[in-house]
Amino acid sequence: MSVCPDKWIRRMAQEHGMIDPFEPTLIRRNDQGPIVSYGTSSYGYDIRCSDEFKIFTNINSAVVDPKNFDANSLVDFVGDVCIIPPNSFALARTVEYLRIPRNVLTVCLGKSTYARCGIIVNVTPFEPEWEGHATLEFSNTTPLPARIYANEGVAQLIFFRADEECETSYKDRGGKYQGQLGVTLPRT
Repeated sequence: MSVCPDKWIRRMAQEHGMIDPFEPTLIRRNDQGPIVSYGTSSYGYDIRCSDEFKIFTNINSAVVDPKNFDANSLVDFVGDVCIIPPNSFALARTVEYLRIPRNVLTVCLGKSTYARCGIIVNVTPFEPEWEGHATLEFSNTTPLPARIYANEGVAQLIFFRADEECETSYKDRGGKYQGQLGVTLPRT
């Protein structure tokens, strides 16, 4: 297995629709000034957060249960900036729709800009032939409110290409998060 360089990422995105929309370079500024970067880097791709968020709240006194998730424990929010309360959590989705090739495993890691502010971005690996908008998990570990910026970079994808294709892909197994659109809640 080997890590995929920027030229491979560009080719797969442009010829096979692996990342859509796709930015072939690393963008660090927009019309308003500096931003948290997104786009193609040396050995990865920095994905963006959309403006759709689900913020955890305890106004309904729900219990978080991954086997029986209660959507009433979340408040929907759409906007350019999401404020996550202290010691709280929010879900979002990527701007990019991803199509992972059959011989590739993708690992997603939070960007250091957010980590240095006590904001942890957790995304699980993207298995071979998974596709969809990735659901992003933001944990505010600080005792202060924290900002997440929509349409800016939040995490980096690293692509590992195998020497041969897997025997059974995520698509072959009929994975429960295959083709997800929008912020997707836990399923069992």
